[in-house]
Amino acid sequence: MALHVRGVVLPDDEVRDLWLVGDRVTFTPVPGAVTVADRGFVLPGLVDAHCHPGIAPGSVPITSLDQARELARIDRDAGVLAIRDAGSPFAYPELEDEPDLPRLARAGRHVAPPRRYLRGIAVEVEPAEVPAAVTEQARAGNGWVKLVGDWIDREVGDLAPSWDAETVAAAVAAAHAAGARAAVHTFSEVGVELMVRAGVDSVEHGTGLSPDLVDEMARRGTALVPTMINIATFGDIAERAAAKFPGYAKHMLALRDNFPAVVGAAYEAGVPIYVGTDAGGGIDHGLAAEEMLLLHERAGMSPVDVLAAASWRARDWLGFPGLVEGGLADLVVYPTDPRTDLRVVRAPERIVLRGRLLR
Repeated sequence: MALHVRGVVLPDDEVRDLWLVGDRVTFTPVPGAVTVADRGFVLPGLVDAHCHPGIAPGSVPITSLDQARELARIDRDAGVLAIRDAGSPFAYPELEDEPDLPRLARAGRHVAPPRRYLRGIAVEVEPAEVPAAVTEQARAGNGWVKLVGDWIDREVGDLAPSWDAETVAAAVAAAHAAGARAAVHTFSEVGVELMVRAGVDSVEHGTGLSPDLVDEMARRGTALVPTMINIATFGDIAERAAAKFPGYAKHMLALRDNFPAVVGAAYEAGVPIYVGTDAGGGIDHGLAAEEMLLLHERAGMSPVDVLAAASWRARDWLGFPGLVEGGLADLVVYPTDPRTDLRVVRAPERIVLRGRLLR
């Protein structure tokens, strides 16, 4: 059954008619199409560019496809119609084409040093084994590899890089040789610098970014997915760690407090920024709208740039075409203009995924 949608279509800012035939968009009228929206503001479906349907609450691996389905549906019902799974200990390629689930860009398992990441989540390897592990995880995903760039080193009592510059460079080269893009988890100043200069494609979190490194990212076109919701939890992390690792706790608080300025500087420098929540484990699913509001209210991004970071630009980045002729039939409709009041993104009035009306 073909669907018909009429409204102000963003980013073009024009009142348009869209016909959705199967999983595709056309501007050519389709006789007999069912009108599901005749007013409002229409956006390509939202994207959560850092999400983990494969990690259950408590930061443990899921144990079934049904768990992943349940978590992904929470995001879908908030208007997120495409997810970049930024690392999963549980492979689920069969979910990529399920008609009622968001589209998936997937990394394989995180690649990390031994005992330097969340237990049971990553493939943990010694430096010499990193390129081979990256190649294997590139095959397990569908276009992305996830590297753990730093984590607490208990012997040091603070954040420390996962590997030296040579190993990092080999990891990124292996990802690219396998046809995958490399995303890196990083909090620390040293860790993020090693990764950016090695040529990673996206920095996840990036709390340790310096002004010089921000400029380098802008020059290279390296993306930033800030996950501001995640960084807000650093206070709890510091409180739990303070007795045993006071230096680490103090460092985490400083990174948290400076982070809005870091993201604001990246925005001003022209670094590509995308919306990601880090849902999975310690962060609830379905919070893309809250991440969008934080980027606007705390980092100073304009509403239209936040919308782009969560919708049409993010979809282009991940290879999911938007509301163009022949594009994918994923859209959300809001009753009022989100550029005027971004809070409306909390409550989409219509959700259409793969040409099917869900709300």
